Amino acid sequence: MTCPNTVEHGGDMSLTATTRKRRKDLVAVNIGNTLEWFDWNIYAVFSPFFAAHFFQSDDPISALLSTLAVFAAGFLMRPVGGWFFGRIADERGRRFSLTLAITLAALGSLAIAVAPTFDTVGVLASVILLAARLLQGLSHGGETGSAFTYLAEVAPTERRGLWAASPWLGVGIGSILATALGATLTAVLSDGAMAAYGWRIPFAIGALLGLYAIYIRLTMEESRVYRDAAERTAAEGTPRVTLGQAFAELWRERAGALRIVGLTISGVVAFYTWFIFAPNYATTAHGMDDTTALVTGTLGQAVFLVAIPLMGAASDRWGRRPVLLVFSVGFALAAFPLELVLGGNPWTLFATMALASVLLAANCAPLGAVFAELVPTRQRATIIGIAYATSAALLGGTAPYLNTWLADLGLHLLFVAYLVLLCVISTVVLLFMPETRGRELR
Repeated sequence: MTCPNTVEHGGDMSLTATTRKRRKDLVAVNIGNTLEWFDWNIYAVFSPFFAAHFFQSDDPISALLSTLAVFAAGFLMRPVGGWFFGRIADERGRRFSLTLAITLAALGSLAIAVAPTFDTVGVLASVILLAARLLQGLSHGGETGSAFTYLAEVAPTERRGLWAASPWLGVGIGSILATALGATLTAVLSDGAMAAYGWRIPFAIGALLGLYAIYIRLTMEESRVYRDAAERTAAEGTPRVTLGQAFAELWRERAGALRIVGLTISGVVAFYTWFIFAPNYATTAHGMDDTTALVTGTLGQAVFLVAIPLMGAASDRWGRRPVLLVFSVGFALAAFPLELVLGGNPWTLFATMALASVLLAANCAPLGAVFAELVPTRQRATIIGIAYATSAALLGGTAPYLNTWLADLGLHLLFVAYLVLLCVISTVVLLFMPETRGRELR
C-alpha cells in the first residue's frame, strides 16, 4: 500500500490509488477554473453587444466605456475576494474555498443573463449589472490564490512548476471558449438578434456549467500540506488566528507579498491587453470584422495552451527566474514592434497574438509555484490571494479602459510605453530575487 505522502514528496508516480485521486483533483480544480474564467471573460467579449442595454447613451463609445468601467469595478472586489477567500482557505481548507468561489461566480453570470435592460427599469439595470460584476470579482479574487495554493501543495516537488502551471490552461481554455462562443453567435445570429437576446446566451451557459463545477469540486480531497499544518496547530493547542494577528503575519511576510506584486503587474496588463482585448481592439481601432477578429483571436490564444505546459516544465528543469525573465525582458523588447505589426489584417492579428501568447506563457506558467514557494503554509492562500488580486485589480482591470481611452485620444503608444515600464520593474524584481525551485513547502 502506498503512503499518502508519496505524491507530496515526489516519490513513486505509478498509478496508485492515491496518485490517481490526486490527478483527478488536479482536473477538478482546473475544470472549475476554466468555467470561472469563461464566466469572467464573456463579459469582455460580449460588452460591445450589451453596452447600450445597461447605460443610457447615444454615443456607442461612451456606452462601451461605461461597460468597461463596470468591468474594471469588478476587479476592485478582487483584493477583497483574495483576502476573504484566502482566509477561508487558510482557516477552513482549500477545497471549501474553491467550491464557494465557483458558486458565487455562477450566481453572477445568472444575474446578468436574466437582468432587465435600461429601457425596462432605468438605472436599476446598471445597478444590477454592477452588483453581478462585483460578485464575480469577489469570487474571482479568491479563485486564483486558492487554486495556486492547492495545486502547488499537492504537486510532486520536482513537477511543482508543471502542476501549478495547469490553472493557466483553465484560464486559456475558458478565455478561448468565451471568444469562440462569441465568434459562433456573431456568425449564426444577426446583429439585431445579438443585440436583442444573443448576448444573454453565454451568461446563461456559464450559470448552468457552474452547477457541474460545484459538484466536481465537492469530490476533491484536501491538500495534505494543509491537513498536516492544521493537525499540528490542533495538537499544539494554537488558538484560531484573529483578524489582527492575520494582518500582523501578512506584514511580517511583506517581502514575499511585494515580490508577488512585482512579478504580477506586468503580466496582468499584458494578458488583458493581448490575450483578452486584442480582438476587440482590432475591431474598434482597425475596422476588422467582428467574427473574423474573434476567430483569429481564438487561434492566437490556442498558442498559449501549447506553451503553458512547456514553460511550466522548463521552470522545473532550469528554474523559475530564467523562464520569468523570458517574459519580462522579451515583452519589454517586443511591445512596440507588436503594436506596429497589429492592424486590420487577420494574419497580423494572429501573428502578434501568437507571439504575445508565448511570452505570456513564460510569465504565467511559473507563477503558481513561485508564489507558493515565497510564502509560508499558514498564510499562503491569503498572501497569494491579496497580492495577486490587488495587482490584477489596480493594473489588469483598468488596462482595457485605459487602452481604449488613450487610443481614442490618439495616445495609444503611451499605453505601450506604460506596459514596457511594468516589464522593466518585473525584471528588476527578478534580478534581486532568489531562485525558489525545489523549496520545501512544509
